[in-house]
Amino acid sequence: MAEPGKIIFLHGASSSGKSTIARGIQARIGLPFWHISIDHLRDAGVLPTARFKAGEFDWKAARPAFFDGFHRSLAAYAGAGNNLVLEHILDSDGWLDDLVRLFAPFDVFFVGVHCPLPLLISREKARGDRPVGSAEQDFHTIHVGKSYDHEVHTDGDAQENVTRVIAAWEARSGPSVFARLAAEQSGRGD
Repeated sequence: MAEPGKIIFLHGASSSGKSTIARGIQARIGLPFWHISIDHLRDAGVLPTARFKAGEFDWKAARPAFFDGFHRSLAAYAGAGNNLVLEHILDSDGWLDDLVRLFAPFDVFFVGVHCPLPLLISREKARGDRPVGSAEQDFHTIHVGKSYDHEVHTDGDAQENVTRVIAAWEARSGPSVFARLAAEQSGRGD
């Protein structure tokens, strides 16, 4: 049986720089890590995106099952012994609790990725592949009430952030935020 995978979880607003950090971690860290995100699935054509955009299918109705499956797949990958550098946006109620439960068997390093609002808006506009305003909405909501094992600010040097995340991951000691949340859940009988 494979040793459970490790998860470096990058959480930040749309266009905050998570992908750049994830690619840098994958390129430099001393273990093999999969870089995984919803964008990879979207860009690979896994979703019938054009049909959702055309209104043929209802994304709002399909979204809960899609993300439930995505979250479960992450636990399956890690359970098979794969290390993951995950970039994700916890933008729906209950997702953090679900992932804490699903990731309970794994070593999870939770990283808050912060970016100033004007830079988020500028990046979102330059990308052109995000709904206008999603970065600003994320900015105001997704970090509220969250604790992290480490935090970075992406208005500086991206490679320095990669170095900081890897160094903090290697130097970590004691229970992670996810381990503490899992212990709280089990104490409540969740």
